Amino acid sequence: MAAPISPDSALALEQHHTARNYAPLPVVIHEGEGAWVTDTSGRRYFDCLAGYSALNFGHRHPELIRAATEQLARITLTSRAFHHDQLGAFCAELAELAGMEAVLPMNTGAEAVESAIKVARKWGYEVKGVPENQATIVVADNNFHGRTTSIISFSGDKDATTGFGPYTPGFRSVPFGDADALRAAVDATTVAVLIEPVQGEAGVIVPPAGYLSTVRALCSERDVLFIADEIQSGLARTGRTFACDHENVRPDLLLLGKALGGGILPVSAVVSSRAVLGVLRPGQHGSTFGGNPLAAAVGRAVIRLLRDGDLQQRAHDLGADMARQLNALTSHGVTAVRTRGLWAGVDIAPSVATGRQVCERLMQRGVLAKETHGATIRLAPPIVAEPADLTWAIRQLEAVLHEGTDR
Repeated sequence: MAAPISPDSALALEQHHTARNYAPLPVVIHEGEGAWVTDTSGRRYFDCLAGYSALNFGHRHPELIRAATEQLARITLTSRAFHHDQLGAFCAELAELAGMEAVLPMNTGAEAVESAIKVARKWGYEVKGVPENQATIVVADNNFHGRTTSIISFSGDKDATTGFGPYTPGFRSVPFGDADALRAAVDATTVAVLIEPVQGEAGVIVPPAGYLSTVRALCSERDVLFIADEIQSGLARTGRTFACDHENVRPDLLLLGKALGGGILPVSAVVSSRAVLGVLRPGQHGSTFGGNPLAAAVGRAVIRLLRDGDLQQRAHDLGADMARQLNALTSHGVTAVRTRGLWAGVDIAPSVATGRQVCERLMQRGVLAKETHGATIRLAPPIVAEPADLTWAIRQLEAVLHEGTDR
């Protein structure tokens, strides 16, 4: 067992030896269970970030831990050079959950996005007949799909892009939720439309009603692949299995990650039809760890948790209660609240505090959250959170807002 490390030592080691690509809150987490974590000094915090939705089912969910432990006792990695007994079942069960046919397993969310870009381009050349090296993909402004070189090439986030050029061509960006702009951007070279059904990093931006249905219809009409990035929004976070389910829309490629690994290890996937994923042939795309036995076993346990719909309903019910309570704070320094299921973006008036200051003050009160774009905090507690605990956390936010207005 590793020797315990004091909070001060842990922070000092991290600051001295870790690349500074994050600016975390000054809390050193040591343990977690359900919707709560404990720091190295023994103080407990209600987790309102849930690993950016990677922990939809909470910390150390017993069924997920059991699946991982049982698989750890057998085998964890074979590489895709050989078959193993978990992969086929994982892909079949995930395809069934999504109402699709085939799965390309990967590791991180960004890998799933990169894989979808490659698949869409190859499909465009081999099936649609787009001239070689002319394929374009339409994306949405203020998107977040990861931070690889290709992905940041169509990001509007200056922090993510500045200093990392030259950028990958072949992308067109249009305003999120603007169906007319999307229609105007699609032409004969377009192979795909890539969007988040709810823009998480942008501040939980929910598109206008009917937008996803319009995207689906347009893609079908123009022979273009609809790629839905549900890496954050998928797997019960929005009160449905997938955010696209709110409009009964099925994309051509569904991108999953984060919660698919149950908060235990990175697991991602591109879920689609055999025809679309069939453009890939041996040697053209792969991953040493993608679809490994441990990942597949945990992924199968995640799918089992979602089959009866109880977690989806719980996210819906808790989310409705959260939305009601947050909307009551609009007279206390909250300028806007956006929710979809158990997921909220809360805009804070600049006169009260910055988003970072709110999160720092929430931490002092035992609640962990994270800001985005300066003035917005995101709330995405684990779906297993107790209603009373969620209410308590929102009361802490209310107290922080009062503190800000009193300063």
